[in-house]
Amino acid sequence: MEKNGISAESKRAILFAAAAAVLYACSVPLSKMLLGGIPPILMAGLFYFGAGVGAGSLLLLRGRGLRKQTLRSFERKDLPYIAGMILLDVLAPVLLFSGLQRTAAANASLLNNFEIVATALIAMLLFQERVSKRLWIAIALVTAASCLLTFEQDGGFQFSMGSVFVLLAAACWGLENNCTRMLSGRNPLSIVAIKGIGSGSCALAIGLSLGQRASGISAALLALIVGFFTFGLSIACYIRAQRTLGAAKTSAYYATAPFIGTVLSFLLLGERPNPAFLAALLLMGAGAYFATFDRPEPAPSAE
Repeated sequence: MEKNGISAESKRAILFAAAAAVLYACSVPLSKMLLGGIPPILMAGLFYFGAGVGAGSLLLLRGRGLRKQTLRSFERKDLPYIAGMILLDVLAPVLLFSGLQRTAAANASLLNNFEIVATALIAMLLFQERVSKRLWIAIALVTAASCLLTFEQDGGFQFSMGSVFVLLAAACWGLENNCTRMLSGRNPLSIVAIKGIGSGSCALAIGLSLGQRASGISAALLALIVGFFTFGLSIACYIRAQRTLGAAKTSAYYATAPFIGTVLSFLLLGERPNPAFLAALLLMGAGAYFATFDRPEPAPSAE
């Protein structure tokens, strides 16, 4: 145990959570750019299929080394969580990409912080994880900022369906995070391969059956590559962090992703913030601070 109370394993887990955040942050502005040539459902399939195939390839290449790790094999009791993980990973990116067609990438990036709220509340209600006072403050601030971002002030104060789709995607990923948490003792690359190939295949089948097509081979290949890095490696790092930190705590460190995505949206897409966005940014920043510097509360005494 270190002097500051954080073990070496916890520090490694925090680094994995930070890496997951940086990789995922790139997904929103890059997917916004790709949406011009690939419809939402088809792109969700390409992203996850690229993640799954890439993770499966790494698993084969590194198989000998990974077998030395003390990781449990999948069991029959894992099937409900695997099924839930796959189904939610079909729905969530479709909602996100549909929202991106209707709202700015910077707006969508910031709204992804709502995943903190969804993950923490579901972890508390369904899986009995403890939520500290600091995390409750973070939840309140992020929720307030999310409410601000569901309205657009350009040309009048209007309800934004694009923001609603992004919030629904964040809620789906919050539930999916908790399903994945139940599998975090397994090999992270195996989980990514299963969820990527499973979710990707389902989304591709749905998209193709609806007549969705990419504008060209190069666009489809680029989506597969982006999916491998931003969904595949990001998820593997996230799962590895969950093994030590838990679902709610990992999601808290992951809160930096929306801010990185927002900056990238400004740089790559030339988007500019409005007053409501700036106010939400301040609230989100405060919420992320309380979440990131959260400390777990001691369990109640048995006396």
